[in-house]
Amino acid sequence: MHIKSVVTTPGSAPPPRDTSTLKKIVNTHVEFRSHSFPAREGEEDEINPGRWGMALAEFLADGITKAGFTADVGGYEDWGVYILVENEEFPLMVGCGNYEEYDDGFLVFIDPSKPEIKKSLFRRRTINTRAVIEKLAEAIEETLQQGEDIRGLRWWTEDEA
Repeated sequence: MHIKSVVTTPGSAPPPRDTSTLKKIVNTHVEFRSHSFPAREGEEDEINPGRWGMALAEFLADGITKAGFTADVGGYEDWGVYILVENEEFPLMVGCGNYEEYDDGFLVFIDPSKPEIKKSLFRRRTINTRAVIEKLAEAIEETLQQGEDIRGLRWWTEDEA
């Protein structure tokens, strides 16, 4: 690894920092284990066989709301349940469901999962999502930490999923 040395004279401003190699990482996926969110009767018929998450979605929506967001369970998708989170700048959603890695595993993810998104007809406007996503991730973390029988929390980026 080559480290570039920079010499500045007293009173002079340092050269601009090169951020081109900094990774823009936002942890948006969290897995955990728990017996607290069983499938509800008929829920697998709404999603897909072996998939559920409504009890978890309701738990998370309540915690996210207590953290200052406006969140409502939106409904079922083929992978689980989604929660709509009110946000003026860009659409924001939390998805959740059981995670087949473990019999008692669950996965929660935030969408969008990138620190910046393009918005406008020709995608010329860039919106920084990092602050909102990090605040939402903190709300999810706090909610899960307060739940009973929730263990093994592990966060990662979408690229690691």
